[in-house]
Amino acid sequence: MRNLLLSAVLAATSLFGMAALAADYQAGKQYVELSSPVPVSQPGKIEVVELFWYGCPHCYQFEPTLNAWVDTLPDDVNFVRVPAMFGGVWNTHGQLFLTLEAMKVDQQVHEAVFAAIHRDGKKLATPEAMAELLAEQGVDSEAFLKSYKSFAVKGQMEKAKKLAMAYQITGVPVLVVNGKYRLDLGSAGGPQQAVAVADFLIAKERAAQ
Repeated sequence: MRNLLLSAVLAATSLFGMAALAADYQAGKQYVELSSPVPVSQPGKIEVVELFWYGCPHCYQFEPTLNAWVDTLPDDVNFVRVPAMFGGVWNTHGQLFLTLEAMKVDQQVHEAVFAAIHRDGKKLATPEAMAELLAEQGVDSEAFLKSYKSFAVKGQMEKAKKLAMAYQITGVPVLVVNGKYRLDLGSAGGPQQAVAVADFLIAKERAAQ
């Protein structure tokens, strides 16, 4: 009986906490509700998309918080990274990420690419420079260069550009929850607050299902 009472108290406390969050997080303040929802990649799951750029220092600083949060996401949430491409080196780095994703080594070397740019001062502005770094991470250089120039990767680049336009982003890092809500570190109040707002929006979408 005592355990049942304790469970009831904890549940009530959790609900109270959610109500408090609901009062604090509002559309137009901590997040934006998109005028036209964007279809998700896995229907039936709540999708969280991060739009980023390897050259963005804020994205690099957000990585530890974001990765720790992603590790806690339940099975009904699908997390997706999408490179933002505004031309020039943004596109080059976006093509790099999509190539790694196509080769299924993105998780293996994602952090190494960020570190090479922001810690080691490498620009990674050419496929050859990328291939040299990736070889150090155990990725076959020839296979990378072949995939980098493939029609499949170029097709994914066009898809990523269209998604960024649909999400109406103007900078990074940005999180989009279930194709409906967009938030950034500035609007949320920082990295920890951003994932807290994302948690709130995930709960909101789950309750609506």
